[in-house]
Amino acid sequence: MKATTAAEMREIDRIAIHEYGIPGVVLMENAGRAVVRQLEVLAGQLQERRFCIFAGKGNNGGDGYVIARHLANQGAKVKVFLLGEKAAVSGDARINLDIIEKMNLDILEISSERDWDKARVAASFTDYIVDALLGTGVRGEVSGEMARLIDMINAAGKPVVAVDIPSGVDADAGRICGTAVAAACTITFGLPKPGLFLYPGAEYAGEITVTDIGIPAAVVAGQNIKQNIVMAENVRAVLPRRNPAAHKGTNGRTLVIAGSRGLSGAAAMAAEGALRAGAGLVTLAAPASLQDILATKLTEVMTKPLSEIDAGGISREAVADMIELAAGCDVLAIGPGIGRSEDTAAAVRETITAVECPLVLDADALYVLAGFTGLLTECAALPVLTPHPGEMARLTGHSIQLVNSDRINITRKAAGEWGSIVVLKGARTVVAFPDGEVYINPTGNAGMATGGTGDVLTGVIAGLIAQGMSSHDAAVAGVYIHGLAGNIAAQSGMVGLTATDLLKAVPAALYGINNY
Repeated sequence: MKATTAAEMREIDRIAIHEYGIPGVVLMENAGRAVVRQLEVLAGQLQERRFCIFAGKGNNGGDGYVIARHLANQGAKVKVFLLGEKAAVSGDARINLDIIEKMNLDILEISSERDWDKARVAASFTDYIVDALLGTGVRGEVSGEMARLIDMINAAGKPVVAVDIPSGVDADAGRICGTAVAAACTITFGLPKPGLFLYPGAEYAGEITVTDIGIPAAVVAGQNIKQNIVMAENVRAVLPRRNPAAHKGTNGRTLVIAGSRGLSGAAAMAAEGALRAGAGLVTLAAPASLQDILATKLTEVMTKPLSEIDAGGISREAVADMIELAAGCDVLAIGPGIGRSEDTAAAVRETITAVECPLVLDADALYVLAGFTGLLTECAALPVLTPHPGEMARLTGHSIQLVNSDRINITRKAAGEWGSIVVLKGARTVVAFPDGEVYINPTGNAGMATGGTGDVLTGVIAGLIAQGMSSHDAAVAGVYIHGLAGNIAAQSGMVGLTATDLLKAVPAALYGINNY
């Protein structure tokens, strides 16, 4: 499902109005009616229900005036609060404000302290609050009386329905612009906005409903929208179908190069992740001293010893063996727990530029690429990188805070510069391709914030590639499956969930995607 930035949505509205001839007031009417339909779902019966509508001066406020009219027509008790003067309202919003004035609805301009007290009392005794203050029109930090009003709405403790997007949430990045309305649900128009799915905005959006307001499909199709929300049907369409006559050799061969002294678990989880994703044969190559440990940990995975340094990491002398092993496999995943010694770093950098098969690079393989990202353009196949925000910060030179505050743009830029598929992990993982296409993954939960879950993802993506999926499709499908497995595992409890729980849930996630 496509997701539009605020600027893209404004252009879509412009084309619909000025090139297709749909009056803006008609789109506003459709938007308001869509919200009322959702309020009927929430409230059951609208008659005698109490609603406080907080409206701004722009089109978001205009939607609010339409909502007020239809609620009143259905017998609801409606109070409309406008921050500022009615005289400042213009255009389509003014048309709808004039209508509800002629209907003698209760409309209050909030200007004096007495008005603030009335608004506060009304919000405390209402059944529902409708946020129609800013929508996607937020500019800079919310401050002054608007911030005061948003804080008052949140303090009322009533369920809030946000119109298009909670006021104060950046529609593109999910950033909180000083303060924001905490909604129970958001009804967004035409297409979803990325900020509804990216944290912290997602936490303020509540349950999201995307509703059609009559924009011609051709208008949307004619735009080069590069943001996407991953849906189960997208993943289902690209997952490999298991042939009834399949055997282990037809389901792909995965090579995992990982592990060092004290970090054998990361290697084991990445290898098992590939198996759980459906790979037919998985080989784990690790320092020779870990051979017995890994053979004990992993019953179904083949292990190969590699020459090592005294510190227990892979030696540069192992490069030839790693290249030879990769030649017999369909994909190479490298990095989990591999260590950061200079010898190992050199071995990783030499190997990834020499092998011919697709690559999945994670953890320490990313650490040793800091300052060497130019090597990624020398890889024979488009590599998949799976950094967490700290690793992304190191690779790009940005702070972790900046990475998290602008996940889409930073990931998109990195993918383009590095000629790679970049999977920025975290709450709402973002996948970016070199052509600028970006996917936001909606699955997953906070229980996955524990050691080893990223190693599982590396294995899952590699296992999907081994079965014949393109690296593009495997990256997008892999993060969705990984998050869904986390959601399944969390049904037994989110706190205390482990990466091993996640591994066990991957087959159930695959089954659910394919059958429901």
